[in-house]
Amino acid sequence: MVYLDFEKPLADIEGKAEELRAMARKAEDAVDVEKEAAALDRKAGDLLRELYKSLDPWRKTQVARHPDRPHCRDYIEALFNEYTPLAGDRAFGDDHAVMGGLARFRDRPCVVIGHEKGNDTRTRIHHNFGMARPEGYRKAIRLMDMAHRFGLPVVTLVDTPGAYPGKGAEERGQSEAIARCTQKCLDIGVPLVSVIIGEGGSGGAVAFATANRIAMLEHSIYSVISPEGCASILWKDADKMRDAAEALRLTAQDLKKLGVIDRIVPEPMGGAQRDPAAAMAAVGDEIAAMLKELSGRQPADLIRDRRQKFLSMGSKSLA
Repeated sequence: MVYLDFEKPLADIEGKAEELRAMARKAEDAVDVEKEAAALDRKAGDLLRELYKSLDPWRKTQVARHPDRPHCRDYIEALFNEYTPLAGDRAFGDDHAVMGGLARFRDRPCVVIGHEKGNDTRTRIHHNFGMARPEGYRKAIRLMDMAHRFGLPVVTLVDTPGAYPGKGAEERGQSEAIARCTQKCLDIGVPLVSVIIGEGGSGGAVAFATANRIAMLEHSIYSVISPEGCASILWKDADKMRDAAEALRLTAQDLKKLGVIDRIVPEPMGGAQRDPAAAMAAVGDEIAAMLKELSGRQPADLIRDRRQKFLSMGSKSLA
């Protein structure tokens, strides 16, 4: 378990409990030692609830970026059957930061697309830390076209710090690819639902989340820019990221009030990283509920619903 900086006291308590259990396995008075360990477990549980009871926006950002949170590949393996990955944009190459293909969700055929960050050094480099290049967005466009042609609902799983800002990506038309992917989301005549499972960063996230229904995990974030990037621009000081996180209104709770998202998916106590199976099951239930809401609607109605959703954003306030 990787502990975040604000979880250090929790790490100490849980570490001591584990040390006691290691001693109990060797000691004769194991019952007494186990009682002490159980008492520490209760103390750790109380502290965990206290820490996560009212996370501020910066701490939520840290939780959203936790390396042990389940990623797109984990959700696909847990929630979708008969997944057939499709690769390439038929123009330049395949972008491993974006994965997607045909699948069945609870016995319903669909197309699933998402950002994949990777879960160790090798896979993170392979997937470019979830930062898609133009060919990733063009691959997503190709998959959405296929979904539209065959009348399949689209499920997108968003988890990216933002689109890749490298020289090669810009030369190949990064902004144009993002814009066209966003436009494709608006144009397809099939249900499109999106879940922010970690970070929803910048236009790289919007290009997948311009959906009929948008859900966010309780401790995920969704913003036009990262707190560090915002602080660097506004205050010329990346260390002011806590102030930026507060000002950006990037939490699921704020975005629900503003009408940017539709649903908040509860996470296990301590975040999705502490019980990935429970978190993924909750996401599956929300996807099913959102698809049920949209079931049977005509293509023109779905397109109109999607466009109206985004045209009406900004009409609500947090006051």
